[in-house]
Formats: sequence, C-alpha cells, structure tokens
Amino acid sequence: MGLRMLMGKLLNLVPQGRNSLPVNQKRTIKESTVSFLKTSCLLALGVLLLETGAKAERVVVPAQGSIPQKVDLTAVEVTAMLQELEGLIGRFESALLAAEAANGDLDFSLSTTIEKILAEQSTETTKELSASASSNPQSTNPTLVQARRGLQNFRDAIAKKDFPRARQEWTQTRRLLWDNYPLDRKLAQPEIRAIWLDRGTIVRARSEKDLAKLFDQLAAAGFNTVFFETVNASYPIYPSTVAPEQNPLVRGWDPLAAAVKLAHEREMELHAWVWIFAAANQRHNLLLKQPVDYLGPVLEANPDWANLDQRGRAFHPDTKKAFFDPANPEVQRYLISLLEEIASKYKVDGIQFDYIRYPFQDPNVNQTHGYSMVARQQFHKKTGVDPATIRLRDRNLWREWTDFRTQQVDRFVASASKKLRQQNPDLILSAAVFPILRPDRIRKIQQHWETWAEQGHVDLIVPMTYALDTDSLQQLTQPVVSVSDRSRSLIVPGIRLLQLPDVVAVDQIQLLRDLPVGGYALFAAENLNENLHDIFRLTQGPEADTNPEPVPYRQPLKTAANRYQTLLREWGFLLENNQLNMQEPALSQWSRQAEELSVLLESVAEEPSKSNVSKAQSLLSSFRSRFPKWMRDYGTEKPYQVQVWDNRLQTIEKLLRMEN
Repeated sequence: MGLRMLMGKLLNLVPQGRNSLPVNQKRTIKESTVSFLKTSCLLALGVLLLETGAKAERVVVPAQGSIPQKVDLTAVEVTAMLQELEGLIGRFESALLAAEAANGDLDFSLSTTIEKILAEQSTETTKELSASASSNPQSTNPTLVQARRGLQNFRDAIAKKDFPRARQEWTQTRRLLWDNYPLDRKLAQPEIRAIWLDRGTIVRARSEKDLAKLFDQLAAAGFNTVFFETVNASYPIYPSTVAPEQNPLVRGWDPLAAAVKLAHEREMELHAWVWIFAAANQRHNLLLKQPVDYLGPVLEANPDWANLDQRGRAFHPDTKKAFFDPANPEVQRYLISLLEEIASKYKVDGIQFDYIRYPFQDPNVNQTHGYSMVARQQFHKKTGVDPATIRLRDRNLWREWTDFRTQQVDRFVASASKKLRQQNPDLILSAAVFPILRPDRIRKIQQHWETWAEQGHVDLIVPMTYALDTDSLQQLTQPVVSVSDRSRSLIVPGIRLLQLPDVVAVDQIQLLRDLPVGGYALFAAENLNENLHDIFRLTQGPEADTNPEPVPYRQPLKTAANRYQTLLREWGFLLENNQLNMQEPALSQWSRQAEELSVLLESVAEEPSKSNVSKAQSLLSSFRSRFPKWMRDYGTEKPYQVQVWDNRLQTIEKLLRMEN
C-alpha cells in the first residue's frame, strides 16, 4: 500500500469538522485519534523509507509540514497544533524549573520548610500553603506568562473561527518559547550523555593531537560517553590480528588506542562502536578507490559467509550494503573473536552492537535475505524444507523461516554477551536498534531487541529515534519506553543532528529528560556545531571544583540518590515561592515520606546491600502509588510537570532494579 493511500485511509478515521475546542478540554477521543493518526503516519513513513531504501540505515522521520495556509483549519489540525503548543510550554517550564532549582541558593528540608509555611499560615482555617499559591500556582516568568496568553489567544481565535489569527498566535508563541529557552545555566541532572564519534571525523583528525582537541570539546560540553566507530564495513580503525586489514585511511596510527587514552584522561567512557553484520558498503568502496562491487576484505576472502537474497545477490539493491550471514557458525566465531580482541587489547569501557540485524526486506515484493547455502541447509535439516521455496502465502512455514533467522541474531547477541562478560564483567554492552514496532521489525530485519534486554544480554538499548521535530520524536520514543519496564536495560534514545535546528535539538533533549529514560545519544560528532557546543557547555558541562556526576549505567545507586535530590530541590523551590499548593494532611504526609525516601536512597548509595535496595524499592513503590493523589491539586494546573516528576521516579525505580 502506498503512503498516500495509507494516510488517506487513516484520515478517514478522524472527524473533519470545524467544532471549536473548550478552553480546559481534557484528553478526548478526538485527541486520542490524532495521537493514533500521528503514530500511524510516522510508522508508515518509517516503513516506506525502509521499503524504498531512502535513508534506510538510519531512518529520519520528516518534520511535520507547516500548517496549510487555507481559509479554515480542521478539528484534527487544531488539536494537533494545540497539543504541540501545550507540549512545548510544558517542556519549557520543566527546563526553567530545573534551571532555577539547580542554580538557586536553597539549603532546606521539606519538613522544615513546610513547618515554617504552616506557622505563617496558622491563622488560616484551610491550612493551605497560601492564598496566593492556591489561587495562582503559575510561574511569574514573563515568557511563560506571555506564552500562556498566546495559547489562550489561539483558543479564542479558534472559537471565533478566526483562523489567520489562530495561525499567527500559534507561530508567534512557538517562536517566543524557542527564543527564550533557558540555555545560560546548568539544568541537567545525572544522565547518560552520549555521542557517536563517526569514522569520517576520526579520519579527518589524522593524529592523536588533533583528536585530543575534539575530546576536549566533548568533555567541556558535558558528554560522558563516546561511541567510537571502531569497525566499519569490516575495516577496524585499529591494527588488528583478527581482521585482515586496517582501514587504509588511518594507517600509521592507532585511533582507538588514542581515543581510550584521551577519554579516560577526561573522565569520559569510551565504547567501541562496531558494525556487526554489515560487511561491505559501496559508498565506502568509492572512498577507498575500490571497485563498486568489492565485498570488503572479509567477504572477498570468504564469499560463502555472505547473506544472500533470493536472487543470490550479496549487495542490497537499495542500501548498497552487503551483510554477513548470521546463521553461519564461522561468521559468528569470527565476529566474536574480533570483539574479544577489542575488549582485551584496549581498555574500552563498553562495546556497542550496530547493524545487529538482517538487511531490510519486504516480503510483499519478494525481497528477502538469508539464503546462503549454510542457512538453507540448516533450515532444511530442521524442517525438511528449503527456505528458497517458501512463499509468503505459506504462512506457517514463512513464520518458521522468520523465527529461524531472528534466532540467529538472538543467538549471536547471547553468545557475544556471555564471552565478553567472562572476559570483563564491567564491560557495558549496548545495541543501536530500530524503534519500529516489533511485529514489523521482526518481519523486515529480524531484530528482536526486547529479548536481549529482558534476558540481560545488553545494558543499554539505544533506539535510533531520529526525527526533525519534537512531537515526532515523542511518538517514536513512547512505544520503546513502554516495553522497557520488563528489563533492567536503560533506554537511551538517539537524536540525529543533521538538518536539525539547534533549538529543536535542545527541545528534543528536554523531552527525553522529561521521559523515563536513562539519557540521550547524539548522532553524530561531525554535526556538533559551535553554537550547540556552547549551549551544552553552559547547561550540562562539568562545574569547577566539583566531583564528576555519576553515570547511570556505571553507578546506578548513586545516580538514583542524586536524581532524587534534584526532585527535592524542585519541590523545595516551588514551596519557597508559593507555587506548590497542597492541603493538609496530604502536605505533611507527602513531605514526611519524601524525606524518609531521601535518607534511604542516600544510605543505599553509600552502603549498597540487597536488604537496603529492597527497602528503598518498597518505599519508592509506596511513594509513587500515593504521588498522584498528593499532587492532585497541583496537577490540575500543571499536569505535564506532575507527569514529568512521576517519569523521573520511574527512572529511579529502574536504576534501583539494575542492582538486583
């Protein structure tokens, strides 16, 4: 089905009337339909890109187009615009609160602050924090005041069907928030701040001295994890005794050795980023002045290791890449030997599996992979059927053939994880994966990363959730986050900087900080410009004369305690400024349990034990269960912020779980 036809069918599901929206409308069926429509269209776009091969290796969801300049707006368009503006206001306010709380001069305990406030209000029979807080819990920040006025003006214009004015208010309010994002001070909490350091940037460095300048910039910008491109299209970036040939563009020096040294000198972690099953790249062949159909140094020597399509071709017709066959035991042994060499020869802190999948396929047009002689023989031995004879209409056999290929990738991940952790138990393993919904992902690329996370084979799942606007990023990230609760693996969504305006990159990072994830990863270093570097230096860079922040995957308990202190500072800031209204006895109950949890988390961080961790988990679970009731009044005015706090509590739960 074409994308246009699919979108047409989806649009038919959505009411197209011009009804105005109530000012304080809750999430309605109409809004849910819009969310469904956006998600479906995003997935359809992603699938179409996979099918056509356009940017197939790292899918980027296009930005939503500008609102059509026509006479009126449909209810669907109005709801989408309203959601986008409300979301941006929520993220702006969340960032502002984080910045004000982090940079304020607060030395307090919640209970002491509350006792002081209640004493001051002792003459009030209602025992609320204050009349002003009760009647106006809003921030007095002029940008937020103006933005809320713009949002209300947008609603009023829609109610009057003044659509040109509505568009103008919407555009001006979005621009206002973007132009005034709090970018001049520290606002980040302990998180994974990763960046992919790509082969092109490494090649251009030419020496350790030039590479050092780049690591200086990354350290100053607050990055704590570098995914260093170590094996690309079968070429290691270092001189190897396992692989037949080092990348010719870096002969004469060892970039990996230099990178490990430079990262550790700056208290950063260096993770070797490895192309696993992608073995050759025609684009790379051009850079190396090789024939376009050159299979790379490994497949040229071992052509029976290639992953073939049904026509016997090794190179994918769209992506122009050739893959190893995961079903070949010799391939698996070779790749694991290569990974073991990296882990033993260099003091890398982690290894990232990239291209940990089959090539993109579309069974509907008979474009599938996995037909090496070894794979066909294995499947025939198991089922009595040659997979080359199976067609999509043979549903049971096709499902079995898909499962067989998926299991080859799963088996490699499990085996590599076991061997690498036997070699170095402290090695952090991650996987760069696609955020496509599981059934379609398994059908098209045989990548079942949920299994790797649930079985503990990887520590980090890094979904390539690349999008050109923040709403699209949220739509791509939410399904990944929803499945992560079943595992101990942290989710670290990816943001692609290419063609992304700086302020949108900042807004996308803020979205991820507001979600229950472990941090973010930027693709890639070659697109990190000077302006973004300056923003990161101010908002997340290291502070002088302070200890380095804990890295979540390395020190989960200290990170949990530290992140909880960030929550306490935000709550304390709001209390001190009469912006957090809560009635007795909920106020005292909340503060008492909040401080009890703080003491326990600090104790767990200093003296970890199964007993202490279990107590902290139990108390945190109780706290979270009562949190919505405690925050009911505040949540009426600030539902986004209350959800953000609950998301952060959920992340703390995940960090505690990592120790079990």
